[in-house]
Amino acid sequence: MRPHTPVPLTLEEHREMGRELQAAHARLKELYKVVVDIYGPNNHASFTFLRIVENLDRLCQDLQAQAAIDLPGFSVDGLYR
Repeated sequence: MRPHTPVPLTLEEHREMGRELQAAHARLKELYKVVVDIYGPNNHASFTFLRIVENLDRLCQDLQAQAAIDLPGFSVDGLYR
């Protein structure tokens, strides 16, 4: 049995994913601010929310790097940021 060979995302798929993740990131940042305003920055829920926002940021960075690998010769700057 051969190992599974992944098929990379197309430019349009990366664009769509980037738009979705940018929108999710913006919304999560808004919700984080609401939680911090209500419960304060030292609250456990506020801390967890911040971690989610930071991890989504990392995911976007990783996908930006993956887009460069998947799409050599294409300008992929800004797809996920």
